[in-house]
Amino acid sequence: MSENNATVPFSSNSIRLSVGQWIIAGIVCLAFLYLIPALWEQSEQFSPGPDFRMPYELSNDYWLYRRYCRWADSQHEIFVTGDSVIWGHFVSRNNTLSGQLNKITEHDMFANLGLDGIHPAAMEGLLHYYGKNISNKNVILHFNPLWMSSPKQDLQGDKEFIFNHPKLVSQFTPKIPCYKAPFSARISTVLRRYIVLPNLITHIKITYFQSMDIPTWTIEHPYENPLKAVTFNLPEVAKDEIQGTRDERRQTRDEGRRDDSYQWVIPKTSFQWSCFQRTIQLLQKRGNRVFVLVGPFNEHILNGASLEAYQNLKDDIELRLATNNIDYYAPPALPAELYVDASHPTSEGYALLAQQLFANESFKTSILNPGRD
Repeated sequence: MSENNATVPFSSNSIRLSVGQWIIAGIVCLAFLYLIPALWEQSEQFSPGPDFRMPYELSNDYWLYRRYCRWADSQHEIFVTGDSVIWGHFVSRNNTLSGQLNKITEHDMFANLGLDGIHPAAMEGLLHYYGKNISNKNVILHFNPLWMSSPKQDLQGDKEFIFNHPKLVSQFTPKIPCYKAPFSARISTVLRRYIVLPNLITHIKITYFQSMDIPTWTIEHPYENPLKAVTFNLPEVAKDEIQGTRDERRQTRDEGRRDDSYQWVIPKTSFQWSCFQRTIQLLQKRGNRVFVLVGPFNEHILNGASLEAYQNLKDDIELRLATNNIDYYAPPALPAELYVDASHPTSEGYALLAQQLFANESFKTSILNPGRD
C-alpha cells in the first residue's frame, strides 16, 4: 500500500463526528422533534366553543384529540367519551348527550370527548396514548353493545377485516387475528405513539391537504400554493356537522328496523369487552371516577331469539360491572321513533336519555356530587 493510499479516509464521508458531537446532534434532533409541535400549537388557533366535538373529518387526527383533551381538562368538570353515539352522528352538537346534559344543568359542565367509529379496542389505545390528560375527573364512559353483535365486529375472525382506527389497537399483544398489517407498519404505528412530530404531520395532512401528502396534493391542485393552504385557523372547529341528509337518516332508520341478523358474543369470550374492561382500569388508575353507560340499544329491531340473546348479554354486562363495583346505568330501550338506526338516538332521544341519567341515583351520587368519596 502506498503512502498516499494509507491516508485515504475509511469512508466516503467528508465530515465525521466525534462522540461529543454525536451527543450534541442527538440533542438538537430531539429538540426539533418536540419544539416544532409546541411552536405549531402557538401558531394554530384552537378555540372550541360550547358543546364542542371533534370535527367529523378529523376523526383520525389523534394529535388534535390529545390537544382537545388538554384544553378540556382546564374547562370542564365531567368528560363524556365513547363512539359515535356519544359524538352524536345524526344530531347537532348541542343536541348530543353531553349537549342535552349541559342544557339541564344550564352550564357547560360536560365535555364531549366522543370520536366517530371508536370501538372499545381502539378506545383503549386512544385513551392510553392520546388521552393522558383525562385524569382526576368524573368520566361517563359509554359502552355500545353493537361492537359485540357478531364475532366479526368483536374482531375474532381470522379472515382480514378492515375496521375503524387500526392505528389505535394493540399492534402485537394481545393479538388481533383479523388485523393483517405488515410488521413494518406496526412498528411505525408503535413509534409514533411516543413521538409527537409524526402525529403533527398527520394532523397537517388531514386538516389542510385532504389527507394527502404534499406531492399528491399538488397534482390534484396544480395551480395552488401549498403554503397558502396552511391557514392555521382550523375552520372545521366552528362547523356544526350533522352526518346524513334527512332522507338518508330516514332510510337508515327504515333499514335498521329490518335488521335482526345479530349473533351476539358473550362477555366471557369477547375481545371488545376485555378491551373495555382494561379501559375502565386505565381511567381508574389515573384517578378518574368512572360511570359506565350501557346502550341504550335499539331493541325494537331485534327478533325473538336475537332479543333474548341481547337481554342475556345486557344482564351479564350489568352483573360484571356490579361485581367490580363500577357505577353504571343500563337504561331501557328508548321508544322506537327516537332511534335513527340500531344505536343512534334522535335529538329527542338524547334529551330523554339525559333526563333518565339525572333521575338515576347512582349517576347523581358518583358523577354530579362533587363531594364524592
